[in-house]
Amino acid sequence: MKFTLSWLKEHLDTDATLEQICERLTAIGLEVEHVDDKAAYKPFVIAKVVSAEKHPQADKLQVLMVDTGAGSPVQVVCGAPNARAGLVGAFAAPGAYVPGIAVTLSVGTIRGVESRGMMCSEKELDMSDSHDGIIDLPQDAPVGTSFASYAGLDDPIIEINLTPNRPDCTSIFGIARDLAVSGLGTLQAAKTPSFTVSGETPVKVKLDLGEDTHLCPGFALRLVRGVKNGPSPRWMQQRLIAIGLRPINALVDITNYMTFDQGRPLHVFDAAKVKGDLVVRRAVEGEKVLALDTREYTLSPANVVISDENGIESIGGIMGGEHSGCDENTVDVLIESALWDPMNIAKSGRGLGIITDARYRFERGVDPEYMVPGLERATELVLDLCGGTAAKADVTGYAGYTPKQIDFPISEVKRLTGLTVDANESIAILKSLGFGVSGSGETVSVSVPSWRPDVDGKADLVEEVLRIHGVDKIAPTPLESHGAVSGKILTTLQIRTRVAKRALAARGMLEAVTWSFISKAQAELFGGGSAALSLANPIAADMSDMRPSLLPGLLTAAGRNADKGFGDVAIFEVSGTYENDTPSGQRRVAGGIRRGTASLAGAGRSWSNGLKGGGKPVDVFDTKADAIAVLEACGVPMGNVQFEAGGPSWYHPGRSGTIKLGPKIVLGHFGEFHPKVLEALDVSGALSGFEVFLDAMPEPKKKATRTKPALELSPFQAVKRDFAFVVDKSVEAGAILKAASGADRKLVTGVNVFDIFEGASLGDGKKSVAIEVVIQPADRTLTDEDFEALTAKIIANVTKNTGGVLRG
Repeated sequence: MKFTLSWLKEHLDTDATLEQICERLTAIGLEVEHVDDKAAYKPFVIAKVVSAEKHPQADKLQVLMVDTGAGSPVQVVCGAPNARAGLVGAFAAPGAYVPGIAVTLSVGTIRGVESRGMMCSEKELDMSDSHDGIIDLPQDAPVGTSFASYAGLDDPIIEINLTPNRPDCTSIFGIARDLAVSGLGTLQAAKTPSFTVSGETPVKVKLDLGEDTHLCPGFALRLVRGVKNGPSPRWMQQRLIAIGLRPINALVDITNYMTFDQGRPLHVFDAAKVKGDLVVRRAVEGEKVLALDTREYTLSPANVVISDENGIESIGGIMGGEHSGCDENTVDVLIESALWDPMNIAKSGRGLGIITDARYRFERGVDPEYMVPGLERATELVLDLCGGTAAKADVTGYAGYTPKQIDFPISEVKRLTGLTVDANESIAILKSLGFGVSGSGETVSVSVPSWRPDVDGKADLVEEVLRIHGVDKIAPTPLESHGAVSGKILTTLQIRTRVAKRALAARGMLEAVTWSFISKAQAELFGGGSAALSLANPIAADMSDMRPSLLPGLLTAAGRNADKGFGDVAIFEVSGTYENDTPSGQRRVAGGIRRGTASLAGAGRSWSNGLKGGGKPVDVFDTKADAIAVLEACGVPMGNVQFEAGGPSWYHPGRSGTIKLGPKIVLGHFGEFHPKVLEALDVSGALSGFEVFLDAMPEPKKKATRTKPALELSPFQAVKRDFAFVVDKSVEAGAILKAASGADRKLVTGVNVFDIFEGASLGDGKKSVAIEVVIQPADRTLTDEDFEALTAKIIANVTKNTGGVLRG
């Protein structure tokens, strides 16, 4: 939100300096983002051309002698057609920066003649687009004084960073009102418009919205006959240019001026181009309108429009149509002042991709009570600047404003802010801001003014009291020390996120950050694509759905790297995925992929390939190891973890696995990817990946102390025994390991597979799995009888659970 200092002081009677005003704005919550004090215009002075002689080497140039008021005349070479002796204009000396052409002047030679500065045009000083000649001032303009001061170009521009909850300060009048309440001056109340009304407005308005009357709660319209449209006055143009708007013509400039001055967006129709009455309705699917920005927009029933017998004339509250726009030929003008639903304006503007000053205000909420007064003020400006005769205003649909009532315990100020503010001061602040206060005692009833739709409850009222009383009055206070050892600060999920990242980085993987949005096709490939997870307003067509998995983003990232010549990639991400649109549907997942030869042993080709495996394409076991590393880092008891063959449909059915903790808890999946999935993603190469669900891991048991238990080592020698079992090929090796471990959990401390053999000697559909069992006695040396008994138990347990028999 931009405004000039003089514009602000038109509404605020104050002697405060620019610095004091900026400091107070920030203090009351209207943070000053930038101030242009117009120092760039200081080098320009008013100068008079003493003589003008033809350039000896150029027909279109003249050599001027210019009196700058500093002593001897200065020689300037000039090509402006209106340059002449006696002309008074704006002069820039060498060293001055000219903003319109972005050039810093220096002493130069033009066609052999020295030039020590320049006489400036309006375009060169960013005053307008006029570049037909240099500035021509009245003869009584004071030579040698500041041109910026004379022309009003030294008016500082203030820009504030306005938060969305302050629609009342989208106007300069509203900002002045806040400053006046803070004690920085007196608010200058605007005069009530006074003009003669003649006749009725013949064009009527119909609100054809069915039950959705909230989409347009009110519509005011007035006809002004016999206007003469042309350029707006200089003072209005300067103010609009200062805040970044381009003057168009008086009628349009008045609407822009009212938008910023009073926060009341308006629209003007050329009455001669409007056929029949105006109808406010929903657009029909596929209807098109050529807007004032010369772009054609395709509309839908989600958009509210103003139409007549010709069709759509305006997108309500956002932008007018080109067909009924006002130009220099406009004689009769219809002035519209309406109310629009903030939510609908926000959705329509975003859906159509239109950003306008009107949308900016309507989607935040304008003052409904100023709809008609705003029309009156705009009418007065039209009559003053363009002439004409005003008809009686036609107001449709507006039912008046019913203030919100809030019960306000004054003690809330102390409770929420820690400040002790006198009750009388709190009430006085609210009243000065326009709130109505009734009742007495500890709780009063507060009515909210029409220009503050953002105030809904007592906390909002506390905020109003606090920002005017002074946020800076809150004394900084250190946190109270309890003299005890601090407990855990991070949550379990935060801790797991950190350790998972560290574990994967330690395995040579690089962290990636991918989009949370993916295309619907990709989402469907990885188990998503439900309507609940489709974005209503995606930022791009290929980012239409919330991701159900981290893998699509990681795979496409690996594909982009491969396309650029970096085929050996190991990347991971720890972030959120989405199963549904409920809070519990968001999961915390650690996922990663390896491509090419990016294994833990290293990537690329090497002379030692055959010895160390370098250059070997990644496979399911590489990412299985990554997943296990995450589980171990997060403290999952690995002795209870089970691995099952197979995984979700996006993995290769024969080269993937599922990680479980018990029969129901799924901790993750890993494996090589299905060729059809890679083809759909347009990714190729050796690719293997995993996902571990950090939020599926059970909470660790709380320990009485964080001290590590005493190290207990057995004084007895561990013994290893080998067993080879013949089982069906369908039997998993893990089942044999589990059965052997369960034979005696005190003595058997480790089981490992060291050989698998398949051959005709074993029979069809059979395989031999050889395991090594580590036996660790704890309290005595085992006898032969003990070993025989344990061996029998191991064999019996494996036979019972897997059907395996000891290989002869």
